[in-house]
Amino acid sequence: MTEEEEFGYENILVEMQAGVMQVTLNRPEKFNALSVDALGERHEAMMSADEDPDVGAVVITGSPETKRPAFAAGADISEMAGLDVMTLRSFALFGQEVLLTIENLDKPVIAAVNGLALGGGCELAMASHVRLASEDAAFGQPEINLGLIPGFGGSQRLPRLIGRGPAFEMLLTGDAIDAATALRLGLVNKVVPGDQLLAEAGSLAEKMASKAPLARELILDVVNRGAALGIEQALRIEADLFGSMASTEDTRNGLTAFLEKRKPEWKGC
Repeated sequence: MTEEEEFGYENILVEMQAGVMQVTLNRPEKFNALSVDALGERHEAMMSADEDPDVGAVVITGSPETKRPAFAAGADISEMAGLDVMTLRSFALFGQEVLLTIENLDKPVIAAVNGLALGGGCELAMASHVRLASEDAAFGQPEINLGLIPGFGGSQRLPRLIGRGPAFEMLLTGDAIDAATALRLGLVNKVVPGDQLLAEAGSLAEKMASKAPLARELILDVVNRGAALGIEQALRIEADLFGSMASTEDTRNGLTAFLEKRKPEWKGC
């Protein structure tokens, strides 16, 4: 990305260009593992993106400076060791809160998975709306190998994304899958060469950022809300939101622009 705007964080790097915020987990010495502080800074960055009208989409990735390519190699085990019941539960709840913020953001979030996405890293990718992966990426929930279960939503999002059978296999063996398998199972949208990953993610994010802001926000909302409902109730919500857009300037402008064969000018209202 060029024409960058940099923000002052210790565990992440934040850059802005052309309506896209790029958030890079920057803990290369820990293979970009998710510490409490790193989660807190990511949460702060997501809230900033949510409130900033100049942000139309977000790309999340991991620092490329690790010894082995890593998006995020799980939660920081050194912080977890020795925690008591209540503290470990609080850590899980905090991680879940951060990932729910990503999942429920009213702007699209694209995970550019540039290497290992294990444990919390896989959960972070799954909370994103779209996932692109480099050819050497790997995905896994290895918590069972540590005598644990997933804590940031992996037991719930993984079956919803790839189905119960493949999810049970990953969760109960702790084995990782490669990018090609992740693509076949529907865990990722696309696999690209590593040197093209950020450009591909940035291009897709810029395309999404250029679309009608209110429609983009409502699409994210109705998909997220509908996923937890029966089909009939979800369809009623869709119809309600569809009808409510008749009063918006963007819808009127979009329909008129189509008929007049011109490019619409979105106002976000």
